[in-house]
Parts: sequence; C-alpha cells; structure tokens
Amino acid sequence: MAKTKAMVSLRPRRIFSEALKKKIVKDIEAGKVNVLGVSREYQVSENAVYRWLKKFSAHLHSTTTIVMQMDSEQYRTKELEKKIADLEAVVGRKQLEIDFLNKLIEIADKDMGIDIKKNIGTHALAGTKKIKGKKGSV
Repeated sequence: MAKTKAMVSLRPRRIFSEALKKKIVKDIEAGKVNVLGVSREYQVSENAVYRWLKKFSAHLHSTTTIVMQMDSEQYRTKELEKKIADLEAVVGRKQLEIDFLNKLIEIADKDMGIDIKKNIGTHALAGTKKIKGKKGSV
C-alpha cells in the first residue's frame, strides 16, 4: 500500500488581469515602485513580476539588465525621513530640558527673592577686566 500525500494550498490561486500587469509594469518603468515593492504588495514572487516586465515592457527586453542599488531614491528618502525623525526627537528632548530649567529658575526666584536671570550675566563679565601693566591697555 503506497501512501499518497495530499497537497494543501494555503492560499487560493490568483490570476492577475492583463490590465493590472500592464499598470504595474508602467509604474515600475516610471520609477514609482520597484520589483521588490510590487512583489510584497501583491504577494507574488519577484520572478512573476520580472516575467510581467519581460512580456509587457516597452523599454525592457530580455537582454536588458536592471541594476538595483542601495543608493536608490526610495532608499535615500527613507533614510532621510528616519534622520529627520531622530533630529525632531532630539529637539523635543532639548525643548523639554529648557522648559524644565526655566521653571526651576522661576521657582528659585520666588523662593529666594532674587532675580537669577539678571544675576547670571554678571559672572560672565568677570573675565573682561583690564589687565594692568600691559602695553596698550587703558
């Protein structure tokens, strides 16, 4: 007795219309999306997308090589957006620190009865005294 294994499909077979394939190819050629993005969005293999490109592309032929680089515009944009988010977080933390210190100065002013903000500037001027004995000093 030979055992036969029944194949179970987790996903039903899908058929994409020719119009959809042509639209996807047009978007790839225009640079709006890349092959990996299409394969993830529509849950198809990259090979299927390349077959669509081969069949429906006006510019790409089987002898044409597509070079995917890390410096692509999409990758660069994502990196810059991440950098902006990081910098905004840093600015937010610094603003909280400034607000905290200003509130601390305000509370100290009330408790001590001294205007701390006015007195802060006087210490910085201590290093600007005239030096005696130097030529050209007044």
